[in-house]
Amino acid sequence: MSALSGSYGWTDTLRRVKYGPGCVATALPELIQLLGVRKGLIVTGRSLATKTDVVSKVEEILKAHNAYAGVFTDFGEHTPVAGINACIKLYQSTGADFIVALGGGSPIDGAKAVRFRLHEQSGDAPVPQIAIPTTLSAAEYSIGAGYTNEDGEKVAVSHQLLAPAGIILDAELTLPTPSRLWLSTGIRSLDHSVETLYRPLVSHPVKILCYAAMADLFKYLPISMTDPTNVEARQKLLIAAWMSLWPNKFEEYSALGMSHALGHRLGAKYSIPHGITSCLTLSPVVAIQSRVASKEDKEYLANTLFYLREPSTGSIEGDILKLSELIARLVEQLGLKSTLSGYNVPREDFSKLAQGNDDLVELLNGIY
Repeated sequence: MSALSGSYGWTDTLRRVKYGPGCVATALPELIQLLGVRKGLIVTGRSLATKTDVVSKVEEILKAHNAYAGVFTDFGEHTPVAGINACIKLYQSTGADFIVALGGGSPIDGAKAVRFRLHEQSGDAPVPQIAIPTTLSAAEYSIGAGYTNEDGEKVAVSHQLLAPAGIILDAELTLPTPSRLWLSTGIRSLDHSVETLYRPLVSHPVKILCYAAMADLFKYLPISMTDPTNVEARQKLLIAAWMSLWPNKFEEYSALGMSHALGHRLGAKYSIPHGITSCLTLSPVVAIQSRVASKEDKEYLANTLFYLREPSTGSIEGDILKLSELIARLVEQLGLKSTLSGYNVPREDFSKLAQGNDDLVELLNGIY
């Protein structure tokens, strides 16, 4: 079905997105009142809690409104299941009735997984979640969550009510985020926007938002690298991440493309951060699309050059290859170029990782 026909909808769960530098001080109390909740458990990462003042700022706001239940900091990268189990115990023991997920994709997805498990146990609707991202991973805009089981395999859960009830985009809270994490998750957002152009069942207006996201990511990521204290650039990037994964309600299952699929396999198996997996896979996957994508999908990809203010090569396939080159150049400009050998990924695993796709085997050899 063409992207020029269809429907758009999402979920009734998301009540409000609040954004702007310094907005957390007013946005968090407003959301607590809007949702009618009482005690919030902060779910975050250990580094954010121990190496920055971000968590203490949010704690102070909750305490000032008698809405503080505690803080959980033991979510590691790729959200190990042990952390989920420990978080559930703390949530239940504190009398919390909502979760404030603060940080990157791991605590935000981890909180969704906790809520899913609690929903399974009680049969009640998932407890409300307020998401406050400090990276550009955009995990807050999905109804799914991924975590890693005891065998190191990625497990996915999904429920229409797992969308956060509130999202707060405050660039000031992102200032302590390490540069490599901030910039690489920006490439993750670029991955979202590119692969949404050929994701099934996505409406035309959402694809246009992706072009706007790409333009801002290409413009503001280098600015943010050069001047990490530029709050305006960081706020533009938070909004670009939002546009890159604009919430959709799909009537049928609709997965993102090869870059995401391969990135999930690499991340879970070899502990490669998801931002870095996008740095590895996105450019070569786009090059593959110049050969294998449908005519309509090729046109959407080729049109990206217009929004990036880049001249056409004169052919659709050539324009897609140029987009691939521009992505690779941006990754290198940001100091994020990596290799599979640098992460000790053995060549003998390539066939399993590619799951029988010869193009992906070639891709993996190319980034080794």
